[in-house]
Amino acid sequence: MRVGLDGYPLCEPPTGVGHYTFEIARALARNYPASQFELIAPFQFDASVLRQFQHDQLPNLKLINLGLSSVRGRWWSLHLPQYVKRNAFNLFHGTNYELPLWNRRRTVVTVHDLSSLRYPELHRKQLARRMRLRLPLTVKLAKAVITPTVAVKHELCAHLKVKPAKVTAIHEAPRESFCPVSREAAARVRKRLGIEADFVLFVGTLEPRKNLVTLLKAYAQIVRETPFRPQLVVAGGEGWLMDETFAIMSDEDIHERLCLIGYVNDDDLRALYSSCRIFIYPSLYEGFGLPPLEAMACGAPVIASRTPALAESVGEAAILVDPLDIQGLAQVMVTLLSDETRRAELIQKGKAHAARFSWQRTAELTYELYQRCLSGAGA
Repeated sequence: MRVGLDGYPLCEPPTGVGHYTFEIARALARNYPASQFELIAPFQFDASVLRQFQHDQLPNLKLINLGLSSVRGRWWSLHLPQYVKRNAFNLFHGTNYELPLWNRRRTVVTVHDLSSLRYPELHRKQLARRMRLRLPLTVKLAKAVITPTVAVKHELCAHLKVKPAKVTAIHEAPRESFCPVSREAAARVRKRLGIEADFVLFVGTLEPRKNLVTLLKAYAQIVRETPFRPQLVVAGGEGWLMDETFAIMSDEDIHERLCLIGYVNDDDLRALYSSCRIFIYPSLYEGFGLPPLEAMACGAPVIASRTPALAESVGEAAILVDPLDIQGLAQVMVTLLSDETRRAELIQKGKAHAARFSWQRTAELTYELYQRCLSGAGA
């Protein structure tokens, strides 16, 4: 089998969709050495992706950079369809909501979530409009659709009137590099980043959907009303619509104990997961939620939002709270800061739960779907 995959998400430092794109391609290549896989992108791949690709040395996985100076909206309608047409792919997998338009070959598309349709006010207007126009066409064109959770499958079928038989929920997994690091190694990373030993951690792009506002307000309440004063470390690149969040950050109860470290590489992130007092993921909406599982794999106790997809992905291994309940989040944080027995129980549950997921299994289920598409059996 020869499979083309959308490599566009790997042209910049990978976040959620980028990690999914690379991990599924790598796991497919490892599992099925007799098949050929190509990640196709318009520009140069990010340096971290190239380093990992060179390290893996998988002869049946190619990174194809078409060397375009710009795409100007024509990647999906012209450049990618032309490349796919010229090459004898058995199937093309759109890893990030989109497919090459006018392509008549077998296609699979991954729809990670429906946030841009359900919560357009939390996204850039241009992106929300594009998804509103393109996503219905994409899922109609695709032979099969992958979602990361059953929760997203149900949303997709309900909102876009897709037949359930066309959609397959395939869980994602923590990256294999995420495991506990030694205290000494973690301490070295913290020292370099200016982070104290006693800290709670948030990881995610700074955008409204990640709901940092609720965490900041809960944290301010803890600092004002309890003896606990852990440092609050916020790791993630700056997104958009963050005026309210930045205004809250300037609060005198928060400002001195807040540490903004921006986007961090995997080695540093692993050290932070391994040494934080609590990892907190208060997102308003997710399609799966990889950071909580990766934090669990590293030994962090996790608090996450009680939303359908996150409840499905973290199970009973995290404490779930209403994402808008400031008081409730503050109370749970205090519990984990004060109760070492509860914290230790949560750490052990998290490690065991994260170990149930693997990219190998994700690749197996994805490849089985490819085979069904090519056999004409559908999804």
